[in-house]
Amino acid sequence: MSASHRVPLSVLDLATVREGHGSADALRGTIEIAKAADDLGYSRFWVAEHHNMPAVASTSPPVLLGAVGAHTSRIRIGSGGVMLPNHMPFVVAEQFSLLAGLYPDRIDLGIGRAPGTDQATAMALRGVSPYLTVEKFPEHLQTLMSMLSPTPPRLRPTPVQESYPEIWILGSSTYGAQLAARLGLPFCYAYHFATSSDVDSAARLYLDGFQPSAQFPEPHLMVSASVMAAETTEEAQYLAGPSRIMALSLRTGRLGPIISPEEAAKRELSDMDQAVLASLPGTQFAGTADEVVAALDQLVERTGAAELMLAGTVYDPATRTDSLARIAKAWGL
Repeated sequence: MSASHRVPLSVLDLATVREGHGSADALRGTIEIAKAADDLGYSRFWVAEHHNMPAVASTSPPVLLGAVGAHTSRIRIGSGGVMLPNHMPFVVAEQFSLLAGLYPDRIDLGIGRAPGTDQATAMALRGVSPYLTVEKFPEHLQTLMSMLSPTPPRLRPTPVQESYPEIWILGSSTYGAQLAARLGLPFCYAYHFATSSDVDSAARLYLDGFQPSAQFPEPHLMVSASVMAAETTEEAQYLAGPSRIMALSLRTGRLGPIISPEEAAKRELSDMDQAVLASLPGTQFAGTADEVVAALDQLVERTGAAELMLAGTVYDPATRTDSLARIAKAWGL
């Protein structure tokens, strides 16, 4: 596929904490990756919401986005996503109204319904409120959408908006695809999780079932993928080693900071661990820039995506920025 016909590329970051370094270092790394993405021509830079995970410092997207916005100038910034069952809609509306006031026409509000953590931590976040439940997700989403519109209800978020966040539905199942289609919202499928083969079904349900809205007369599907590009295929596979160990840790409950590629290469794995990794590669597309771009072209053709979001678990932020630079050049950004 020629560069002129390729879809836009965006970036997802988790502020990953690496072994031997602290959370503050992870947050500084996220700022550097965001600056690089801004300079390289990527369309969006999103940060996720996760809690009680030793490898992730991105616990509060609106706080982190305030810093990201101050260090970037062009790129749209947003949440990938805010886990709405953890928060009352009015709180989220005020946070993102404030961000929209600081960075007009640059704010995305990606919404998810997963807890972004284990159930015990989710209970600590939500307390005993009968209002913070997954069952109320559709109702709370509608409330949030009305608050972040030109005609809000009586309870109006402040600061009063002059521009409005672009609201997205995020999901790793067909539920989010169908909800986004029904509400006429853009949809991002979390394919980088590599735990589900539902990407084809979700894409088809969203694109076929989309009901136009005032803001989005046409569907807009974004698909995420975990990528690593390096000078050689062998180097990319080596640098992707920490992502495979991280994927294994998440599935086996052995959580910890991101280990180095050297440590990942030396790690001895049981037969059971190897079987788990066989279905969870950690990084889906690892190779030279041309190899990664060819795989991403196929993903676009397969899903009908109008945009791709690049995730990637790495040990060193410099490795991530180098990978993004290689892909941007090969993609034609």
